[in-house]
Amino acid sequence: MGTKLTYTEAFSELQQIVEEMENSQIGIDELDAKVKRASALLKICREKLFKTEQNVLETLKNIESGD
Repeated sequence: MGTKLTYTEAFSELQQIVEEMENSQIGIDELDAKVKRASALLKICREKLFKTEQNVLETLKNIESGD
């Protein structure tokens, strides 16, 4: 997968995987791949949330210091 996913795209795909698992739509042969993909998607979401949080905190700090 060459293109970078947005948070929304990653989260949406993750929701789809969870829904498939809840509805037992995933065969046992697919399960391992789906779990690995879900793990990768969670990592993407966590990284994007962390980066956004850091940017917001930095911006707030700059606003408070008058920069």
